[in-house]
Amino acid sequence: MKESLSLTTGLKQQQRLTPMQVQYVRMLEMTTPEIEEAVRRAVDEMPALEANDPETEEDTTDDKFLTRDRFDNDPTPYYNRRANNYSADNEYYDAATAAPERSETLMESLASQLTMTDMDDTDRTIAANIIGNLDDNGYITRDLQSIADDIATATGLPVDTTRVGHVWQRVRQLEPAGVGAVDLRDCLLLQLRRLPQTSDDVRTATEIIAHYFDIFSKMHYKSLAGTLGLDGEQLRNALAVIQRLNPKPGSTFASGGADDDTPQHVVPDFSVDADGDRLTLTMLNRIPELSIERSFAEDTPITPGTHRSRRDAANLFIRSKREEAQNYIKVLSMRQETLYRVMQAIVKMQRDFFITGDEGLIRPMILKDISKLTGYGLSVISRATAGKYVTTPHGTYSLKSLFNERPKEDNDTSSREIFAAIRQLIDQENPERPLSDERLTRRLSEMGYDIARRTVAKYRERLGYPVARLRKKI
Repeated sequence: MKESLSLTTGLKQQQRLTPMQVQYVRMLEMTTPEIEEAVRRAVDEMPALEANDPETEEDTTDDKFLTRDRFDNDPTPYYNRRANNYSADNEYYDAATAAPERSETLMESLASQLTMTDMDDTDRTIAANIIGNLDDNGYITRDLQSIADDIATATGLPVDTTRVGHVWQRVRQLEPAGVGAVDLRDCLLLQLRRLPQTSDDVRTATEIIAHYFDIFSKMHYKSLAGTLGLDGEQLRNALAVIQRLNPKPGSTFASGGADDDTPQHVVPDFSVDADGDRLTLTMLNRIPELSIERSFAEDTPITPGTHRSRRDAANLFIRSKREEAQNYIKVLSMRQETLYRVMQAIVKMQRDFFITGDEGLIRPMILKDISKLTGYGLSVISRATAGKYVTTPHGTYSLKSLFNERPKEDNDTSSREIFAAIRQLIDQENPERPLSDERLTRRLSEMGYDIARRTVAKYRERLGYPVARLRKKI
């Protein structure tokens, strides 16, 4: 075959986000503390960007209206529509919850206890490696041989699994009881064996976990009672001992992750106040009004004797920095307007809830409903509501919690209403004969909720309730 080279032309369409669109998307996802920090950082980094002095500005907080026309005629920038406008007499909504103090981590607690033992340096090194291989719940995550290999590689110490196992047993004697376990059964046994074995209930509980854990985990209580020759009261007492144990002994400590030093605030992004049937929506943030710094407002004037190329380079620098600052102000304004319009649509759809605070009045609402009211895409609305909170006279709520689906397209009953009904039925059921999903479906139908059994099962799981067999008590 003869080979030949040829050139061809063709058209190809590609959709790419502009730098401004990328910046807009990133800003939209930011929470109030994040956007405030981002703006402060931008003012520091962009020479052409200036934050106006709040002390010299007039109070521009007369913005608490839901009507869109008010905002169309309001010259105040969107990012200035907040409860506190840097004026001493303005109200400011602080975090809804206080930041907790830093807690001791599990690793720190165990390391502290090790200092009070009589271990030699080698055993302390082994113990430190074992502690480092515990997860946040206190369970060991690697086998002893792997830990011994890691120690030999990192330190050159000639340790074997026998010595590692000996140190591991000493770690398992530290507090909290159950730390260093390999699985749930091991964890419960470590805790039971620390209890005084003088009680029949404790001895029975220990025997159940040690020899009949499979039957216990499946809640086959009749079989368990028959095997051990126990009556109902004896079995209940033994199970009560087990229920008082902690299946995750390390969970009471801080995780030790990077976020532990960060205050866990819940900062509302919006405020909705009710005065009778009138609702007032306010954006809450402390973003100053931004403008172009005066020296970047115009190009460098022509000075006699100035070299043309030098003047052109200066003007190019000024224009590029000015355009960068202008784009930032524009994107920030777009972000604030988008958030406000999305929240405005949510308030419109959930008006009854915001007036009364009754969560049972939260209507079915999905992203598509807000999209129809605002004209924004689903991804924009999803980003605009992620991690955002609204404070009301009745409490502080995440925007995501106000979204809920319809169990059936032709029914205006919200999923939250169904959740409440399922929770009520399960909480009031006979613990010896818990309701199956089929029986739950029939009971809900009697209450006027016509939904499928698979939907009931899905909602039950989302509420955190196990199947009927696992809810059974004696």
